[in-house]
Order: sequence, then C-alpha cells, then structure tokens
Amino acid sequence: MNTYKFEITETLQRMVNIEAANEKEAYEKISNMYKCEDIVLSPDHFIDFVINIAA
Repeated sequence: MNTYKFEITETLQRMVNIEAANEKEAYEKISNMYKCEDIVLSPDHFIDFVINIAA
C-alpha cells in the first residue's frame, strides 16, 4: 500500500470598511488592525477550500 501526502488550503474572507485620506493609509490601517488582532477571521468567514496532492 502507498502513502500519499496532500495539502489542504482553506480560504476565509471578510469585508471591512476603513476611513482614510488615501488608499495607502487605508492599507496601513487595515494591516495594523489585522496584525493586532482587532480583525479576526472565524469559521463563519469560510468561503472555499482546495485539496492538492503534494509533490
């Protein structure tokens, strides 16, 4: 019998509105919020999964 290795990737997605003077500032704000865990994705934000056989 053979052994096979698989890679499973789940995708979570959430829309967030950010007020900022420009796109760069908005990106910095949202990035900091995510890194500080002010924005947390949960299983409720699940949208897709992919299973691939590993090389």
